[in-house]
Amino acid sequence: MRRLFSSFADGWPGVGLLGMRLVAGMVVIARGVTTLRTRAPLEAASAEIVAMIAGLLLIAGLWTPVSGSALALVQMWSLLMRRGDPWTGILLGTLGAALALLGPGAWSVDARRFGWKRMDIRDRKPSPR
Repeated sequence: MRRLFSSFADGWPGVGLLGMRLVAGMVVIARGVTTLRTRAPLEAASAEIVAMIAGLLLIAGLWTPVSGSALALVQMWSLLMRRGDPWTGILLGTLGAALALLGPGAWSVDARRFGWKRMDIRDRKPSPR
């Protein structure tokens, strides 16, 4: 994961990435719950389940490149199949692709698991003989 991003953005850029992750994840989950409550056909329901899983991973900031790419692909598929509002699909697909390319930010599970670690090595004093 560290090879994909030179650093995990903190400060205001990290807050912006956190906001993008939270909004995209919550909207995808809300849309998925609404679709599943209407007893949609199997094709639509399976796409929404994949999108909901990607949304949960985005909220946590876990496997962000994979979950962002999955969200972008599901939204592109929905656009090609002409299901739902196209503008919402374009917006969510763009957010997913942007998060996959930019990374999760400092406030994420990815940053905790794969971020740069600091190791302090103490000088060893010679033992008195």
